Amino acid sequence: MSTSLSDLPSLVRLNIGGKKFCTTRDTLTQREPDSMLAAMFSGRYNMHQDSDKGIVFVDRDGKHFRHVLNWLRDGVVPTLEDSEYQELLREAEYYQLLGLSEGINAALSRRYENDSKDDSRAELTRADVIKCIQFNRVRLRGVNLSGLNLSKLDLSLVDFSNACIKGVFFAGANLYSAKFRDVDGSGSNFHNANLREYAYFIENLKGRCEFIGANLRGALLSGANLQSATLQDACLIDCSFCLADLRSAHLQTADLTNANLEGANLEGANLKGAKLSGANLQGANLQRAYLRQVDLRDTHLVGAKLDGANLLGAIR
Repeated sequence: MSTSLSDLPSLVRLNIGGKKFCTTRDTLTQREPDSMLAAMFSGRYNMHQDSDKGIVFVDRDGKHFRHVLNWLRDGVVPTLEDSEYQELLREAEYYQLLGLSEGINAALSRRYENDSKDDSRAELTRADVIKCIQFNRVRLRGVNLSGLNLSKLDLSLVDFSNACIKGVFFAGANLYSAKFRDVDGSGSNFHNANLREYAYFIENLKGRCEFIGANLRGALLSGANLQSATLQDACLIDCSFCLADLRSAHLQTADLTNANLEGANLEGANLKGAKLSGANLQGANLQRAYLRQVDLRDTHLVGAKLDGANLLGAIR
């Protein structure tokens, strides 16, 4: 049943993936007025409610929605484990809660800074890395950098090949043409990082940012600029590329099982042989993308743009 704003009571009942919540319209619209939740209850769209109980259903995991509501009520970022922060960040991105996303990234950044002071896992500290990048042709090949906070640094052209970058925080960093070939980067955070090639390297393979053969399982790359990046044969299972720029990216035979690419720009991307089972490509731009003979049967493509895409032999 469709319901207009005037028909909705100030008290709102929500069903988020099977979990029930009760809040108010003011809570959902006032703190982050530009968010998806605010738009849903702004009166601009018709809402669909359970005809008997008046409950609005949202098809998302309700595990962390209480934290979303508490943020909207009080503006407080909860204290969570790193893995739970990554999950909550995905929800914040889905609901377009910019303030919550920034708060989570700030909390993670502070935690990584504190951890790096006595972190015996990493062979270098953030200060060591800053000293290294003052020199040309920086190579950190094979180095263990686990858990370091390298956010917002200029790491352009740095070679991280074969390094261990598990849980490394690269959010907002400049990583123009950096090399991540065969890295172990599970759970790493590249939120809003710049990973595109330098303009003067166009048509030169050496100028592309490389993740060939990298393990990035569960990594966060939402909002990242990966234009023309090479991610061939990379493990990208459960990765979040929400709203990422992947124009002309090379994703041949990459494993994108259960990856979130909602709203991502994949115009002209090469996905030959990529695994897309369970991948979320809702609202993604796949214009002129190469999807020849790709199995799309379990891929979510609602609202995706496929104009000019090569779908010859694709299984749908």
